[in-house]
Amino acid sequence: MYRKTTLDNGLRVLTSTNPHSPSVSVAVFMAAGPKYERAELAGISHFVEHLLFKGTRRWPSSKDVSEVIDRVGGLLNGGTDKEATVYWSKVAHTHFQLALDVLTELLRYPKMDPADTEQERSVIIEEINMCFDSPQHRVDTLADQLAWPDQPLGWDIAGTKETVSAITHQDITGYMGQRYLPNNAVVAAAGNVIHDNVLESAKRAFDGWKPAESPSGFPADNRQTSPRLLIEHRGTEQVNLCMGIRGMPATDPDRFAFDLISAILGEGMSSRLFIEVREKKGLAYDIHSSATHYTDSGLLNVYAGVDPGRVNDAIAAILEQLAWAKDSVPESELEKAREMSKGRLLLRMEDTRHVVSWLGSQELITGKILSPEDVIAQVDRITLDDIKRVGRKYLSGDKVSLAIVGPVKESAVTPDMLKL
Repeated sequence: MYRKTTLDNGLRVLTSTNPHSPSVSVAVFMAAGPKYERAELAGISHFVEHLLFKGTRRWPSSKDVSEVIDRVGGLLNGGTDKEATVYWSKVAHTHFQLALDVLTELLRYPKMDPADTEQERSVIIEEINMCFDSPQHRVDTLADQLAWPDQPLGWDIAGTKETVSAITHQDITGYMGQRYLPNNAVVAAAGNVIHDNVLESAKRAFDGWKPAESPSGFPADNRQTSPRLLIEHRGTEQVNLCMGIRGMPATDPDRFAFDLISAILGEGMSSRLFIEVREKKGLAYDIHSSATHYTDSGLLNVYAGVDPGRVNDAIAAILEQLAWAKDSVPESELEKAREMSKGRLLLRMEDTRHVVSWLGSQELITGKILSPEDVIAQVDRITLDDIKRVGRKYLSGDKVSLAIVGPVKESAVTPDMLKL
């Protein structure tokens, strides 16, 4: 599926070749995100990501950077997650070198004008305001805060208005000097490319990028001895709630069974939560679940948007399905979730952008890449006994958190209601 070469400076270069693909996706993954941030610098990784698109040595304005890829019909963007920042481009395969040149310029030769820092500070604060005004986004943020209180995994990726306002240009350049290093980076390319050609281009592009020691990330504190609850009262028409169940790291073998439990519960319009909570009881329009895994932690989230007068009914209905998943999953539900998960994985692999994400994120987070075939083999081995064992271990009341945003009084919901 892929080839990997590590350059002398520690930069890892990964490729996946599909000679029949009309496109090429190229991405650079950096070990930069909230996991590596001190509290007073919360949001600095996201701040850096914004600034790198403001101009480079070769393309001095944000318009120039965007236009060079727009001109060939390609896509260019970046994103910051809890443990990684990625810069990527997808182009017709004939423009691979251009895509790599642009990403190289962003990372190696950004303009980093102090005036841009001040301008982008205002843009990011407006982004924070926008997310705060979105109840769906806000409840996700609060769910993370509950799962990981007072620690990086629980912080909003964008930081807070207070931290973003206080971050200086010197803070930003100093952070880049600590984190934007070749030994903290992965370059991945997928599509109609040849590994040796990509390797030679990467060697030329990143020649002179010196490695250095870099501070390790802050470990997650996963201790939880009782249910957690947070209600943020708002005068909205709907209540948005997010129930989190503490999970496991990306390297834990049980994550495959945990992911299947999420699929059974709330992934798809035939999932248990959708059928039981929406279709049969009419308690929600949107309800779904998802599982996330990090280096040393994980979470299963159940989201629902419900009528303010039926919040307690919705909570009880969700908990009922979580309890069901501990003991009562039939073979037919497991088989359906298994085939759905395998099918969705294989369909995503048709997209070169997803392939580079698959390669780069695994290499950066775990240092080990499982092929789709590896994952399918793991999923095929999962039995009902595995589902019950993992369900009983993780779907318990002391590992549950519930965030609520909407017109709900604090006395209307209590932690005692979250017992499984």
